[in-house]
Amino acid sequence: MPAEEIRIIDLTTLDQFHGALLLQKSIWAFEDDTDLLPHRFFVVAVKVGGQAFGAYEGDTMVAFLLAIPGLKPGGHPYLHSHMMGVLPDYQNLGLGRRLKMRQRDDALARGIDLIEWTFDPLELKNAWFNLEGLGAVIRRYVRNQYGFSSSALQSGLPTDRCVAEWWIKKDRFRPAVVERVRATPVRSREVQEELATRFEACFAKGLTAFGVERTGDSIDYLFGVVPE
Repeated sequence: MPAEEIRIIDLTTLDQFHGALLLQKSIWAFEDDTDLLPHRFFVVAVKVGGQAFGAYEGDTMVAFLLAIPGLKPGGHPYLHSHMMGVLPDYQNLGLGRRLKMRQRDDALARGIDLIEWTFDPLELKNAWFNLEGLGAVIRRYVRNQYGFSSSALQSGLPTDRCVAEWWIKKDRFRPAVVERVRATPVRSREVQEELATRFEACFAKGLTAFGVERTGDSIDYLFGVVPE
């Protein structure tokens, strides 16, 4: 089936939520079921104003996205996009972008201008998609955000995460590059620790990661002064 014929719908039923649970096992290869988001979480998220979308080829779910509502200090509403996954055979077809655009359109229709999510800064493809593809920025780095994960994709490392901020009503702002932080595809504790230290040093200077540049197999995170 051509990628454009894969349909994206709102997930609303228990069967659909269970399908998203099964996708988590296939995509992240969790060895411990306690790492899975249960279908009850999907039920509650949708009930309280979150988002749950699924991408279907025929009757088969091949990707999903789940977000929950949140409030910033001072009462600014936003959506925390907690999980998005695409089956390996359906990656590189633009489904991730289509899900994020569906998320953005739904948020705008509800008057929400900020969507946040976390991602592993060592996942270089995700970094490019988030910062260059969508125009998100990074102002926070959280060490071992979720504790240790049973997913093989985590390579036994702490779950260090960057927090992506996607201001969906703002035009993209690209300041002068003040700092560059290189990230390599090597997944080791030493590489992760060095990356964390350099990100934190940039943030301590008031800098924001606003883009990435590819340098062979690696990427450079680009830091500059981005207005709040």
